[in-house]
Amino acid sequence: MAERPGPEPLGGQDVPDARACTVLHVDMDSFFASVEVLDDPLLAGRPVIVGGAGARGVVASCTYEARAYGIHSAMPSVEARRRCPDAVFLSGRFGRYTEVSEQLHAVLRRFSPVVEGIALDEAFLDVAGARRLLGEPCDIAHAIRRDVRNDLHMDCAVGVARTKVLAKLASRAAKPVPSPSGPRPGPGVVTVLPADELAFLHPLPVRALWGVGPATARRLEGLGVVTVGDLARLPADSLCRSVGEANGRLLAALARGDDHRPVVPSRAVKSVGHEETFAVDLHSHADLHRHVVRMADAVGTRLREAGLGGRTVTVKVRFGDRSTITRSHTVGAPVDSPRVLGAVAGALLDLVEVSVGVRLLGVSVSALVEGGAPGLQLSFEDGPAPSDPAPADARHPAWREVEAAVSGIRARYGHASVGPAALVGRHGLVVKQRGDTQWGPGEELPEDGEGR
Repeated sequence: MAERPGPEPLGGQDVPDARACTVLHVDMDSFFASVEVLDDPLLAGRPVIVGGAGARGVVASCTYEARAYGIHSAMPSVEARRRCPDAVFLSGRFGRYTEVSEQLHAVLRRFSPVVEGIALDEAFLDVAGARRLLGEPCDIAHAIRRDVRNDLHMDCAVGVARTKVLAKLASRAAKPVPSPSGPRPGPGVVTVLPADELAFLHPLPVRALWGVGPATARRLEGLGVVTVGDLARLPADSLCRSVGEANGRLLAALARGDDHRPVVPSRAVKSVGHEETFAVDLHSHADLHRHVVRMADAVGTRLREAGLGGRTVTVKVRFGDRSTITRSHTVGAPVDSPRVLGAVAGALLDLVEVSVGVRLLGVSVSALVEGGAPGLQLSFEDGPAPSDPAPADARHPAWREVEAAVSGIRARYGHASVGPAALVGRHGLVVKQRGDTQWGPGEELPEDGEGR
């Protein structure tokens, strides 16, 4: 939408003018794939797909050359390969993406201290306090694109609007467009003025709104709702009966362009966890316990690095038919010990019948507190696990010293330098790294029960 001075009436009512458009949404273009191209220029101009290349993998990111074949994120990798057999599949490097994301946020903080990261590759900014120093929000948006290009050698799109939902939709409209002859540049920056909000919003597909996933979209289609405008015209009672009271009220407000959520500069971490989809279903507790040890080791390491402890341990199990269950247990004091987490998660897993085949396994810790865990932490409360599933000798202070020494070695030599003996296989020590296999397994099957 082009900038133009002065407010205009909307629906017969006065609305704020362009000065109200202080929310920016910055979204990197094909972030994971663009990082891979940046690090390997030989990939430039080729259809590159980051994700799990195996039969159960999904696409996490792809270049616009791949998008020209209709490939998109969350598409099964099998379908992506069918559409583009010549695509370059990469499993992804979460650590590298995190590094570039930190560089991105450093750029964004030059323009406002009010930065809310919502993913590695996107963030909201509130620039209301930066106008006097840096100019109008649209000018700030163009300056952000320039600095991201100069510092990161990558591109981003920026949406400018009065609310978060409109800014996010505007950044999507600012992106390049894939085509068989190569990507066509987008506008880069799109500003949605208050007077233009409904004209911009209502033609969009209803799936564009937050909270409208596949199931909700199907229910809405049954009511004749295809666009956001259709949703805005639907009686609120009918909407709430179809999708629930809370979600119905939220969607009705978003369809009107109403979104009162502020940009929040810091978001507390609610849980720390790892999960993994296996190349083939696993049918025995013995095989699964090996993965529990790997995940508990990784979760405990992340908790300690962040100076956090947690009281609720949760195991997530997805079966071959994609049905999913969770089992949780809350302990009396915060824990961060991989040994204790593994014991609790293992006890929870033992309560699950796994002979039908497990497709995915996850271990997470919630109810987090800052400051880590106290030295003695094994007073267990109500829950489905045994009253004290931790190893008896885990109460001994010496175990805290051992785990502290392991953390120190890893800090100096890397996470794969030392770890539980149960994780040593034919390929050496295989520890769980943050982000590995999160988009599904690769093409090769693991050996000796080892995960990839």
